[in-house]
Amino acid sequence: MTTSSLDDDALAFHAQGRPGKLEISATKPLTTQRDLSLAYSPGVAAPCLRIHADPAAAYDYTAKGNIVAVISNGTAVLGLGDLGALASKPVMEGKAVLFKRFADIDGIDLEVDTRDVDEFVNCVRFLGPSFGGINLEDIKAPDCFIIEARLRELLDIPVFHDDQHGTAIIAAAGLINALELTGRTIGDIRMVLNGAGAAAIACVELFKSLGTPAQNIILCDSKGVVYQGRTEGMNQWKAAHAVDTPHRTLAEAVAGSDVFIGLSVKGAMTPEMVRSMADKPIIFALANPDPEIAPDAVKAVRSDAIIATGRSDYPNQVNNVLGFPYIFRGALDVRARTINEAMKLAAAHALARLARQDVPDEVDSAYSGRRLRYGPEYIIPVPFDPRLIEEIPLAVAQAAMESGVARKPITDVAAYRQSLRRRLDPTVDKLQLIFDKVASADTRVVFAEGEEERTIRAAIAFRAAGYGTPILIGREERVRETMARIGLPEATIAELEIHNARLSRHNERYIDFVWRRLQRQGLLQRDVARMVNQGRNIFAACMVAHGDADAMVTGLTRNFTTCFEEITRVIDPAPDHVPFGLSMLTVRGGTVLIADTTVHERPDPELLVDIALQAAAKARALGHEPRLAFVSSSNFGQPMREFTQRIRDAVTIMDARAKAGGVDFEYDGEMTAEVALDHELMKRLYPFARLSGPANLLIMPALNAANIGAKMLQKLAGASLIGPLMCGLEKPAQVVQMGATVTEIVTAAALAAYDALPQRR
Repeated sequence: MTTSSLDDDALAFHAQGRPGKLEISATKPLTTQRDLSLAYSPGVAAPCLRIHADPAAAYDYTAKGNIVAVISNGTAVLGLGDLGALASKPVMEGKAVLFKRFADIDGIDLEVDTRDVDEFVNCVRFLGPSFGGINLEDIKAPDCFIIEARLRELLDIPVFHDDQHGTAIIAAAGLINALELTGRTIGDIRMVLNGAGAAAIACVELFKSLGTPAQNIILCDSKGVVYQGRTEGMNQWKAAHAVDTPHRTLAEAVAGSDVFIGLSVKGAMTPEMVRSMADKPIIFALANPDPEIAPDAVKAVRSDAIIATGRSDYPNQVNNVLGFPYIFRGALDVRARTINEAMKLAAAHALARLARQDVPDEVDSAYSGRRLRYGPEYIIPVPFDPRLIEEIPLAVAQAAMESGVARKPITDVAAYRQSLRRRLDPTVDKLQLIFDKVASADTRVVFAEGEEERTIRAAIAFRAAGYGTPILIGREERVRETMARIGLPEATIAELEIHNARLSRHNERYIDFVWRRLQRQGLLQRDVARMVNQGRNIFAACMVAHGDADAMVTGLTRNFTTCFEEITRVIDPAPDHVPFGLSMLTVRGGTVLIADTTVHERPDPELLVDIALQAAAKARALGHEPRLAFVSSSNFGQPMREFTQRIRDAVTIMDARAKAGGVDFEYDGEMTAEVALDHELMKRLYPFARLSGPANLLIMPALNAANIGAKMLQKLAGASLIGPLMCGLEKPAQVVQMGATVTEIVTAAALAAYDALPQRR
C-alpha cells in the first residue's frame, strides 16, 4: 500500500508517544492512603448508597453529566465505506477529541462489533446509564434511522446521530441567512435536495420544521426524483418525503428552483442546471471532498448565487464542528432527556444570529483574505469563532427548558454564560486564528537545519498547510538524498527551495554586513566569511536581516544558547525591547506562560519589569488577559532575604510605571508559585493581593528557576509546551528545543511567520 506524505505524518502522529489520541486522568488527588480510601473502598460506598436512593445523584457524585459516548459499528466510516468497528476507532477517538477541544466534554469512544440492528441497540441500551449522552457516528443508512429512533425511545438521555442532524442544523443556519439576504421567506421557496441518505433526510425534516411546506421540497436520489407512486429504490424514509410532481430528473426539478442542497457526489450539479434556477439562487454543494459543483463554476454562470460547501478553502463552510459539541454542552448542562426538534432549531437560529453579528477583530484579522462581514460570502460562522461556546449551548439549554425536557433548569443565565466562557483555554482558538492568518499570506520562512529529516518533513508540512514558502539551508545533494531516502516523490523534491550557504550568490553582501557588525569583536574578515559559508544559522539570519526571507526557525540539532548567540550576531533586539524566552504550557485545559526561560541568567529589577511588560503584550497577542505574578521563594517579604529583595524592587518599579499610566493589566508579587497559581489560597492567606484570579503569566527570578520549572511541568505534569518563544528581536526568529517533533517545528515556523506579518504590510 502506497502512502502520501500526509498519510505518513498522520500515522506518525497517531503512533508517537502513547498511541492514539485519548487518555483518562484523575480529577481528584490520589496520593495518600486517605485519598484512596475516599476514592475507593470504603469511602466510595457513601455515593453509591446516595445514587441507589436517588439515581439523579449520579450527576452530583460521578462524571456522568459530562461524558458523551461516541459509538459506531464502522459501517459507514467517513467516505471510506464499511471498514468495520475496529477500523472506525481512530475516527471515534477523533470525535471524542473534538468534544473536549470545543466544548470541554469528555468523550468515550465505543466500537460495537455488530451489523445487527437489534444487537447494536441492546448493547447501547444497557450501557446507557454510564453516560450523559450518546453520539452515534458513521452508521450506514437506513440502519442509523432505526437505531437512533429506538434508542431515543429506550433511553432518557440525549441520543444524537451527528451524520444526520449535525449537517442539517448547520445547513439550516446558512439557509436562514441566505433567505434573508435574497429577500425570500421560508414558506415561499422551492427547494431541491439531491441525495437521500441520512444527512439529506434529516435536512428535509429540519427544513420542514423551519417552515418550508412539504410540497415545496423535492428530494432526489441516484435514480431521480422521489415522487409519489415510485417503487424503485424506495424505503419508508424516502417515501415519507415523496411529493406529487411531474418531474422525474434532477435537471427538471432544479429548473426554476430557489434552493439546491447537494448531499450526493461530485458532478451531480451542472452549470446548465445552475443557469436554469431562479434569480439569486442558493446553492449548498456539500459533497466531500469534492462538491457537486465547484463555486467557481457556479459564479461563471450565475454571479448572483449564494454558495456554501463542506470545504474550508471556500467561504461558507458547512462544518459539523459548529454544532455537535455545543449542542451536547447545552443539553448536558440542563440534564436534558433528549435532543428534540426545538433544540435543533434553537442551535440553527443561534448560529444564524451569530453570523449576523459584528465579527471580533481577532477572528476577522485571521481571515484577512476574506472580509468576514455578514453577506453572501459569510452566512455561517467560522469554526474557531470563540463566541460559539457561549451562544450555541445557551440557546440549546433555553430551548430544552422551554420544551420541558430539562431536568436541571438554569436559574442564572449570566452566571451560566460566564461558566461557558471559562470552560475553554483561549490559547487554542487564538493559535488557530494565528495560523489561519499566516495561511492568508505568502511568508518565506528559512528552515536553517535543512539536511535533517525532521526539518525536511516540517518544511513540507508547512507548505502543505498553506503557511507559506519554506526555504531549506543545506547542501542540495544531501537534502535530496535525505528526501529520496524517506520516500518523497520527485515532484515534491523539485518544488522545494534549497540554499547552499557556501554557494549562494548573496555571500559577498552577507559577509560584508556581518563583518561590519563584528569587526571590533576580535574577528577577522576571513573568520566572518567562514561563519557565513559554514554557519547555517548565521546564513539564515542574514537572509532574514536582508529581506531575502521573512523569518527563520532553527534549534533541532543545537542547544538554545548556541543558536541564540549565532542569530544575535546578525539580528539586533527590536527598539526599546529586550530579547527573552517565553514558554507557554497548557495542562488540564489551562495555560501558564513563563518568562524568561532562555536568555537572562539573573535579571535586575529594571530588566524584570521590561520582560514583564513585553511578556504581558505577548500574552494578549496569544489570547490571554494577563494576570502577572513576580514569582519568588517568599510571599510579600516573608522570609526576607537578599535574593528576594530584587523581586520586591521590581514590583516597586512596576508600581511607579503603573502610576504613570504604563501598565494596563493585573500584576502582583513577590509571591511563591503555589500562591500565584492557587487563587483560593492567595485570597485566604493574603486578602490584599491584587490578582482577581490565578496568575497566568509568571515572571521568574532567574533563568535556572524559569527553565527548570517549565521543563518539569512539561515532563512531570504532561503539559503541552509551545516554545520557548523568542521575543524581543528586530526580525522574527524562533528556536525549537533540541529533538523537537515535526509538529513542534511547524508550529514554531508558523509563529515566526506570524511575527513577520506586521513588517510585511
